[in-house]
Amino acid sequence: MFAAVDLGSNSFRLHIGEPAGGRMHIVRTARDPIRLAAGLDKDNLLSDSAMRTAVRTLQDFRAILDEYTLDAVRVVATNTLRVARNADQLLPQLEAAIGHPIEVISGEEEGRLIYMGVARAIDKPDERRIVVDIGGGSTEVIAAIGPEITLVESFGIGTHPQTAAFFADGRITASRFDAAVTEARARFEDAADLYRAQGWDAAYGSSGTMRAIAEVIAKNSIGDGGMSQASLHALRDILLELGHVDAFSMPGIKKERVPVMVGGLTVLIGVMQELGIARLTAINAGLRLGVLSDLELRANSRDRRDAAIRACMRRFGVDGQRAMRTAGIASKVYEQLEPLDSRHPYLCWSAMLHEVGLAISMTGAHKHGAYIVEHADLAGFTTREQRLMGTLLLGQKGNLRKIRDALFDLDLAKAVLALRMAVVCMHARADDDLAGMKARMKATRIELDLPAQLLGKHPTLWPWLMKEEEAWSEIGIAFQAREI
Repeated sequence: MFAAVDLGSNSFRLHIGEPAGGRMHIVRTARDPIRLAAGLDKDNLLSDSAMRTAVRTLQDFRAILDEYTLDAVRVVATNTLRVARNADQLLPQLEAAIGHPIEVISGEEEGRLIYMGVARAIDKPDERRIVVDIGGGSTEVIAAIGPEITLVESFGIGTHPQTAAFFADGRITASRFDAAVTEARARFEDAADLYRAQGWDAAYGSSGTMRAIAEVIAKNSIGDGGMSQASLHALRDILLELGHVDAFSMPGIKKERVPVMVGGLTVLIGVMQELGIARLTAINAGLRLGVLSDLELRANSRDRRDAAIRACMRRFGVDGQRAMRTAGIASKVYEQLEPLDSRHPYLCWSAMLHEVGLAISMTGAHKHGAYIVEHADLAGFTTREQRLMGTLLLGQKGNLRKIRDALFDLDLAKAVLALRMAVVCMHARADDDLAGMKARMKATRIELDLPAQLLGKHPTLWPWLMKEEEAWSEIGIAFQAREI
């Protein structure tokens, strides 16, 4: 049984699901419409009251999670916590409240997870489709064929900024509405040709805002009763006639969600016009189902991150055999160092990518590689995970002053040492002769024992180790390599 918690810009939501018979059965849900995005000021700082509300909500969610025996829990945060300048202040409080780490995911990763949920719900493996998800702070548009994504982009426009910019006082006029639609179209126009080139047999809307608009249209027989451009414009005309969000009272939506619907409607009309989507089908699947599906894949040793690493290697022309040998050495050394966390997948992934920077320049390749890994679009990885791998790549050679603060985490320091030893062995072409090499590390001391025949066969190994002694001593850690 798995749990997915979605810290969205409009609402915080929780799903607990149990896979059975190829389907994910949702056994518990919870939702709190906290409107986190509304707590952002003009400088993108979250207010104290918004942060307190977020913490209280996650405390409530933790009580629900504690009722179940769960195999894994994943908490993901989207646009508002991506853009909030004081997110680093809030995240530790939220993690303490929910009792689990929080992953601030990129817009592209959000789109991929949304699509995983949609694909799980639609049993049409060959269908060419486009999916639009309008959230509180961003809109994700995904083109795909069956389970395979061909194009995913995240656009910085959502229900909250549209409502705040054009309908803050609740008044709805033709000039305001049309200006909001024009603003939305401008956000999508640069990518429109790319999506049109993909083509699609069907189009789907996956967010709560989509489902709310669809329900209002269907329950009130607006337009043709479906999510066509004609129906959306008919709903627009009703809103213009009423003139104010408070005047809207129709089955299908709660009063407090009407402003969100109005902002979402302007985005929906804009994206459909710009991309040429005639009709959408609202679907009750998206990010949370995608997160649950991803947890199920990881539990079955089918981690999307493995594929992302290999795709990155291909993109930057990394020598696969050298990468695997480096990862193998790093893993063996790390195991000898007896870390508290015996599994460190980020070390293996970083070792496999340790030469990506060569695609830019041999000089400073470790610095180029760190930048690439930290900023690349790597499916399945969070910003925090990529920053960690960037630290490992930056620390693979040269001075250690640049990552000194990170080395206070002893397990991370051991991972850095393991990667550096692997790189040294590869440089000295000693990767096939490491039997008998032993490594030990305490907080302020490293000891490395090397067989005499190893040093005799690979004479350049010793100069590399002397450079290691200098690099570690600069940050107060003694490095002793000795022949045995």
